[in-house]
Amino acid sequence: MESKSKSERKREMTALQKLGERLAELSQEQLEKIGVPVELQEALLLARTLKSNSALSRQRQYIGVLMRRFDTGPLKQAIDDIDRGQKSRVREFHQLELLRDSLVNGDDTVFDEIFRRFPDADQQQLRQIVRSARKEKKENMPPKQSRVLFYYLRRLSAKS
Repeated sequence: MESKSKSERKREMTALQKLGERLAELSQEQLEKIGVPVELQEALLLARTLKSNSALSRQRQYIGVLMRRFDTGPLKQAIDDIDRGQKSRVREFHQLELLRDSLVNGDDTVFDEIFRRFPDADQQQLRQIVRSARKEKKENMPPKQSRVLFYYLRRLSAKS
């Protein structure tokens, strides 16, 4: 069996510390949900409370040492799943913003896409909100109806 070089061990340790930092960003509920061992949860909780850079650095190293005892594959997978979910929500948020902006700027072809994507959309209500938002924009008023339109689109998206 080949032993690892010092550089390789150091890279692995740094990767575990980075994984530990990412785990420290998760809520207690998320940590429990993905099955983080209790000893590691306690170390992560302590890391969140530390203010001193040197103490935080030592705690990160300790977290890295603790993580060597566990199979980190499931933890990495769970974090990847969480990140993918967040990226998906951000992408959907941006798509809804684009739909709203297109409607407010006068692109009536977007209505067809919305009614196709969200068959349970109330056509009359949506058109009324869009008319109000366009009027607001034309009169340089605060974008209250644009926000209403976005919330309406978000509710439709959540239903589907």
